[in-house]
Amino acid sequence: MNKKNVFVFMVAAASMLYLGSCKPKGTGNAISGDAASKVYVAPGKYDEFYNFVSGGFSGQLSVYGLPSGRLLRVIPVFSVDPEKGWGYSEETKPMLNTSHGFVPWDDLHHVEMSMTDGVADGKWAFVNGNNTPRLARVDLKTFRTSEIIELPNSAGNHSSPFGTENSEYIVAGTRFSVPSDYENGDVPVNTYKQNFKGHISFVSIDKNSGEMNLAFQLKTPGVNFDLARCGKGKSHGWFFFSCYNTEQANTLLEVNASKNDKDFIMAVNWKKAEEYIKAGKGKKQAVKYAHNKYSDDTHTATSEMKNEVTVLDVSEFPDIVYFIPCPKSPHGCDVDPTGEYIVGSGKLAALLPVFSFDKIQKAIANNAFEKEKYDGIPVIKYEEALYGEVQKPGLGPLHTEFDANGNAYTSFFVSSEVVKWNIKDLKVLDRQPTYYSVGHLMVVGGNTKKPVGKYLVAYNKITKDRYLPTGPELSQSAQLFDISGDKMQLLLDFPTIGEPHYAQAIPATLIKDNQVKIFNINDNKHPYVTKGEGETKVIRQGNQVHVYITAIRSHFAPDNIEGVQVGDEVYFHVTNLEQDWDVPHGFGVKGANNAELLIMPGETSTLKWVADRVGMFPIYCTDFCSALHQEMQGYVRVSPKGSNVPLTFSVGSNSAAE
Repeated sequence: MNKKNVFVFMVAAASMLYLGSCKPKGTGNAISGDAASKVYVAPGKYDEFYNFVSGGFSGQLSVYGLPSGRLLRVIPVFSVDPEKGWGYSEETKPMLNTSHGFVPWDDLHHVEMSMTDGVADGKWAFVNGNNTPRLARVDLKTFRTSEIIELPNSAGNHSSPFGTENSEYIVAGTRFSVPSDYENGDVPVNTYKQNFKGHISFVSIDKNSGEMNLAFQLKTPGVNFDLARCGKGKSHGWFFFSCYNTEQANTLLEVNASKNDKDFIMAVNWKKAEEYIKAGKGKKQAVKYAHNKYSDDTHTATSEMKNEVTVLDVSEFPDIVYFIPCPKSPHGCDVDPTGEYIVGSGKLAALLPVFSFDKIQKAIANNAFEKEKYDGIPVIKYEEALYGEVQKPGLGPLHTEFDANGNAYTSFFVSSEVVKWNIKDLKVLDRQPTYYSVGHLMVVGGNTKKPVGKYLVAYNKITKDRYLPTGPELSQSAQLFDISGDKMQLLLDFPTIGEPHYAQAIPATLIKDNQVKIFNINDNKHPYVTKGEGETKVIRQGNQVHVYITAIRSHFAPDNIEGVQVGDEVYFHVTNLEQDWDVPHGFGVKGANNAELLIMPGETSTLKWVADRVGMFPIYCTDFCSALHQEMQGYVRVSPKGSNVPLTFSVGSNSAAE
């Protein structure tokens, strides 16, 4: 496609987006009379599935029930969250540490469930931070972020996180190729082809604890990595990445990165790369990145700065990486449940290529490569890797998921539809409109070896006329389809925390009965824990005042504190003495410039407050806990700097001094 044709395509696409509020054809029968009964979850009943949805620019992970579409929880990950005190309490601040310092925001795009033998096991959810490159692990027993690791040599951690079929590794590819951290980055932008490189990070996962460690990286040619999937079954040991900007342009990419008729799917033999690493072939490179962990024993996070990573330059090892031509600017790269078929979704392509793992292996064995390598990497001939093409599937293909019956479902951004097609004969079976401009989609278990199927959710970019208006920006949109029959049936629209990208859903039975309900107070190893009201105290250390305080329905102990002086740093170490499920307590103080605390039963959490003026400052419980919740309060008296007011506190009718 020449430059003129690219512009024609873009103009047509823009026109269709502009007309997105016009209803697509065939919508009159989109919703049938039994839709409501299929999504209704009666009071006191549970949803069948948990749906974990990326929060995009919110930086958080949201959890919905399916089929109801009810929002169950927002899990804070990369962004501060005043509702839960995430990033505000002294215990959670280290979780948002990076080599750039405290970074309280990120752009969370993708979700990957931990797997055993290619099927979700309900232990952990892994998510990516796209902006300041990070990976996070969410513990599904607590629905909390347990670990965040920064990725060096990366910029725009978009092609992430994608896991191997036993979660041996979570893999992350850089969206923006950049000069590596261990080389001179102060180079002219127009030296892109000479100095910009991509890096693929392989993060190992401990099968028992889930702990992440940056095992090694692959240094690749300077292209943009978009999405990826691991091989399954016969293709276990391989990874497949979509690549665009094979033109290696550095300006006006909407034109200059759309010139080539084909870009690439990059096939990576990670088992072979692992062998080279174990044989000591990797090079140790000096970098800097943060590794943050949260402990449920101490209820405290720690941040460790690391300074080394092992790198394999793939140009030096010709049997690790192969390029497969793929039309055109591929976005999605998806592997079917058998591991045999790899679907490339070119945003600017008018067809869907389906590649065969067996044919790829045969092509490698027979050296069926193009004459010209790409930056030293062998390029497999298109026809030698191709199983076949889905003809005229729709406009703007993006993502593909699979059901348990040999069918695939692909989202089409420009033509605003989801298309169902058969993997073996590549025939289109059904198409249903979305409202509008669908991006990601999710089939329950659709990325695994054993899809559940049953439901598909489309995550749409435009929602004109679907919900009550909310000013210049409308609510983000998800649409639930029943895919249990031959034809897809639209059941439900529901708003989401914005902006949703990818999501995954798993049976609720894998998670529901494994929840942590309380933290045993006797096991609390927090350095400032107070395990009973008899242990409460207030201690001055220079200009720091440490308050050991307990919370129980419906009072704090101590509840009155005097002798704090202007300029003092006051640390409220609050221990929730409750040992009942779903009885958190909150803690807030007037004038605090961060946020409240939200303390779970048996947990200790710390709020830092700087006394900046003379006065009387109320403290109170911010989370409704009982009929006497309003009475759960107290006071902190702040006196002038140098005052002789003694440091005293009261616990009920008792009064104690320092």
